[in-house]
Amino acid sequence: MTSQTITAAASGTWNLGDMTVNRIGFGAMRLPQHGEALTADAVPRDRDQAISMLRRVVELGVNHIDTAAFYFSSLRSANELINQALAPYPDDLVITTKVGPGRDPSGRWLPHATPEQLRGQVEENLRQLGRDHLDVVNLRIVGTDSIAERFGALAELREAGLIRHLGLSNVHRHHVAEAQTIAPVVCVQNMYGLGASPEQQEFLHLCGDQRIAFVPFYSIAGTGRTAGATTDQSAEVHAVARARGVSAAQIRLAWTLHQGPHVLAIPGTGDLGHLAQNVAAGSLRLSKEELAVLDRLHRETA
Repeated sequence: MTSQTITAAASGTWNLGDMTVNRIGFGAMRLPQHGEALTADAVPRDRDQAISMLRRVVELGVNHIDTAAFYFSSLRSANELINQALAPYPDDLVITTKVGPGRDPSGRWLPHATPEQLRGQVEENLRQLGRDHLDVVNLRIVGTDSIAERFGALAELREAGLIRHLGLSNVHRHHVAEAQTIAPVVCVQNMYGLGASPEQQEFLHLCGDQRIAFVPFYSIAGTGRTAGATTDQSAEVHAVARARGVSAAQIRLAWTLHQGPHVLAIPGTGDLGHLAQNVAAGSLRLSKEELAVLDRLHRETA
């Protein structure tokens, strides 16, 4: 099989609450614009191109899309593109969104939402996506302060039927324990990939022990973050990639998936070729020797 025929089913599955998803998903952050995401002066992506991308995502078996109402450029909103491209939604498609951060119409960041403001953010996601409920809502935070009031506000919306499942993003271990005294946590989204800190490695294993999905962001981009993948790949990654006849990005993604069956990937792209490669990375089964090389690199660069 070629990268054009491999589907997300090759990556295996995991459950987000009572919903089963393929472990390779799609992140919509880069969808509304070209170049760096989440910048006020981003160049909008062509609407037809973005819609074609989303439809190809689903054709390749991806049934887990990560988005947010604050993913937009001056002309494009990721949520509204998803709605236009995919509604009425396939029965098995899980759309995960996040609340907490916000941006004004010019693209400038606003203070994170208070507990009282979170309902408005949830309703905005519902409106943009054309849904009567949200599959998964992640509370994204900054810092180490208590999340009890904010997570409690989302738990109330879950009880009201506006949200099916809850998760967390950019959090610390104690936040998971705190949240679980309020409502079940089905996933944690944190930055993770080759070279991640020992603390994040421990956090990943903690989630696995508790059957919580761990959903890394920037697993390909690394230090490139919102600007996308860098070309500064290590010699070890390039060597493994050359031997396999794949890209360095695919090796980084495959290594991340090898960290546990509960690890889900949500790589984002605006390029159809890169999309096919990302999905195909879910079929890569790294050997013990390859993993040993990459694990050593991971420890040395952590």
